[in-house]
Amino acid sequence: MSNLMSGIHVVAGAGAVGSALATHLADSGAEVVVVTRSGAGPNRPEVTRLALDVSNSDALLAAVPSAAVIYNCVNPPYHRWVQDWPPMAEAFLTYAETTGAVLATCSNLYGYGPVTVPMTEDLPLAATGTKAQVRVAMWNEALRRSNDGRVRVTEVRGSDYICPGAQSQMGDRVMPRLLAGKGVKLLGDVDQPHTWTSPTDVARLLALVGSDERAWGHPWHVPSNAPRTQRQVIDDLADAAGVAHVNVGVMPGAMLTVAGWFSPMVRELSETDYQRTRPYVLDDSDARTIFGLEPTAWDTLLAEQVAAYRT
Repeated sequence: MSNLMSGIHVVAGAGAVGSALATHLADSGAEVVVVTRSGAGPNRPEVTRLALDVSNSDALLAAVPSAAVIYNCVNPPYHRWVQDWPPMAEAFLTYAETTGAVLATCSNLYGYGPVTVPMTEDLPLAATGTKAQVRVAMWNEALRRSNDGRVRVTEVRGSDYICPGAQSQMGDRVMPRLLAGKGVKLLGDVDQPHTWTSPTDVARLLALVGSDERAWGHPWHVPSNAPRTQRQVIDDLADAAGVAHVNVGVMPGAMLTVAGWFSPMVRELSETDYQRTRPYVLDDSDARTIFGLEPTAWDTLLAEQVAAYRT
């Protein structure tokens, strides 16, 4: 196992995962550089923030000529995955191959496509959706170069996030209404079991696999709490906030169609309808067993969610 605090740790992206990762690494004593287009990132003295285009490997190499690990935590707009991901993925691989840095990527479960069993890391990446195929191609190319001995890579995959903000289905679109005692409308079947992942737990696993050679060449599922239906999550959040349960409805298909006329992101949701209409359960036993990681307690995640919106 490598020393976490040795070398520079480059975090690309400053969303929920990237910011949590940069903070976790800094707390662990690592030298951290966060790169984004805007220069965003945690505002603390241990973290250097750089503004650059991460799809430009030359610019990345010029700004940070060497690193121990580079973490791909970028989150391009949902409707631009096909255009934005390939050049960024190539830049990260080029950077890792040139510098010898480990490439640790934050990914998701899209690649497995519609399945009827809890998702394990050895399931085929058989998805047919356009966005999912982009992520599958990224991992397959990284793994090909890893098998050729050109680069060291690993990837972590989590389910839908439970956290404040727009990145979570249970964030900005839910919490203000819930705290005001108003009903919420969600997508799909609100009574299907669903795994929810904390970005903080994604960050913890990313930091570990980037510096542990046992992880390289493999994907890993993020330790997450037991599945909860969407309706159960809303009720849990209400209980954590000390407010009455609110009505949980389903957004009509016609409403989504109309919304899609004005929102490219909404138009893209149909590709992943299956994630909300059947059980969507992640098996995280490998990461728990091999690395000894456990998810953040569910009650803690709920309390943090409520506190963020009350603040």
